[in-house]
Amino acid sequence: MKIAQIAPLAESVPPRLYGGTERVVSYLTEELVRLGHDVTLFATGDSETSAELVACAPRALRLSAVQDPVAHYTLMLETVRQRAAEFDVLHFHTDHLHLPLFRPFARKTVTTLHGRLDADGLAPLYREFTDMPLVSISDHQRAPLPFASWVATVHHGLAAEICPFNPAFRPSPRGGYFAFLGRVSPEKGLERAIEIVRGAGARLRIAAKIDSADEPYFRERIEPLLATPGVEFLGEVGEAGKPALLGNATALIFPIDWPEPFGLAMIEAMSCGTPVIAWRNGSVPEIVEHGVTGFIVDSLEAAVAALEGAAHLDRSRVRERFEARFSAARMARDYLSVYRALGRRRALAAV
Repeated sequence: MKIAQIAPLAESVPPRLYGGTERVVSYLTEELVRLGHDVTLFATGDSETSAELVACAPRALRLSAVQDPVAHYTLMLETVRQRAAEFDVLHFHTDHLHLPLFRPFARKTVTTLHGRLDADGLAPLYREFTDMPLVSISDHQRAPLPFASWVATVHHGLAAEICPFNPAFRPSPRGGYFAFLGRVSPEKGLERAIEIVRGAGARLRIAAKIDSADEPYFRERIEPLLATPGVEFLGEVGEAGKPALLGNATALIFPIDWPEPFGLAMIEAMSCGTPVIAWRNGSVPEIVEHGVTGFIVDSLEAAVAALEGAAHLDRSRVRERFEARFSAARMARDYLSVYRALGRRRALAAV
C-alpha cells in the first residue's frame, strides 16, 4: 500500500525533545515501513525516518525564528495535493487545516485528531466537513463532537524498545522517587503533583517543557514550589532520557486537570513497567487499568495512598498490558484496518 503521512511542522519527526503528535507519527511510520508498505512522510527536513522524506520546512518550526508558520503549512499541503494521485491513503495529522483543500480527495483521506475538541468554532466546522473521515485517539475525545464523521478510535502505540522494561528493578516507595513528565501548564497538574509528594514526604523528579506562554505561570506558581524538599526539576527531557527517568521511578504521577485526549506519557511509563497514578479526567479510564497498571484517583488523599500501592504492583504485568494494548505494531494494524476500509468504500462508490 502507498501511504502518505502528513505531520505537523512544529517539531521534527521524531521530536528532539517534547512532542507528542510527531512522536506518534514517527512510531506509526516506522512500523508501516517495517511491515513492507511504501510510506512517504511529509515533515520537517530535520526529521529522521526510513520512509521517503519530503521536507516541507528546513527544521522544526518551534526551533526556528519563523514569523509565519501558516506559509510553511500552506506550501506543504499544496505539495501533498500535487502528489495525491500517487497514494492509496493520505493520512493527515494536521488538525483541520487541510479539510477544504482535500475535500475532492475525501475518500482517500483520513485525519487523526490529536487535540482537545471542545474549542469554540469546532462544532460548526466538523458539521460542514462530514465527508472527511476522522479518527479519534480515545473514545472520550469524541464527546464534544459526537456527530463528526468518526470511522475509528485508534489508541496510540510506541515501539517496545523505546522505553525498555528492566525486570531487575525493584521499586521502593520510601527510598525511591516518583516522576512527572509533560508540560508546565495549569492543566497538566504539576502543582497537584508536588502537593501529593509533599503530603507523603516522597521524592519527585520533574521532566517538563516550559512554553513561552507558560513562563509567567512557571515563575509565579511553580518556581516557589521547587524549594520543597525532595522535589527536583530536570527541565525538558528527550527520548534518550525517558527510559532512565521512567524506568527507575516507583510510579508516574499524571494529575491532569483537563480532558486529556490521550496522554502519551502514561504508555511510555507502562512500557518501562512503571505504573501510573492518574486523575480521573479525559482518556485516563481508557488507558489505566485500575489496580493493574496503576491507580485512577479523584482526590489528593487517594493519590497519596496510591503512592504506597504503586510500589506493590507487578511491574512485569504492567509491561505485559502495555505490549497487549499499546504497541506500535497494534497501532499500525488498527490504522491498516482503517485504510483498507477506506479502499473498500472507494471501490463500492466506483461501481
